Amino acid sequence: MRIRGQIGDWSVDLTIELEPEEWAQLGRRSEVAAVAEVPASALVAAPRQDDGQWTAARDLLRQAGQMNGPELLDRLEGLAGSTAAGKRLLVRLRHSSDVKVESGVDAPVYHWIG
Repeated sequence: MRIRGQIGDWSVDLTIELEPEEWAQLGRRSEVAAVAEVPASALVAAPRQDDGQWTAARDLLRQAGQMNGPELLDRLEGLAGSTAAGKRLLVRLRHSSDVKVESGVDAPVYHWIG
């Protein structure tokens, strides 16, 4: 296996050579590690921690009826407490079956259709 690329300004050219039985052993170890790392709680669908924020984001757009993207993002950032969390909520809204997104003149417009 050969890996080539960059890490910052450093060029990387790495060759890994293993015998077939070493590859097989490595594969078995990764399968065992993957199974061991999955906690039992992950196998049961648990409610997402941000479901309260998601509900509030949906209510915000539902009550407004429609909002342009930048205004909606600004409100979601305030609701979620950070830009990253606000953007995650905006993406969830974009892909929600209750929301229609249209191209506006300057920005997308989010419409509540649910």
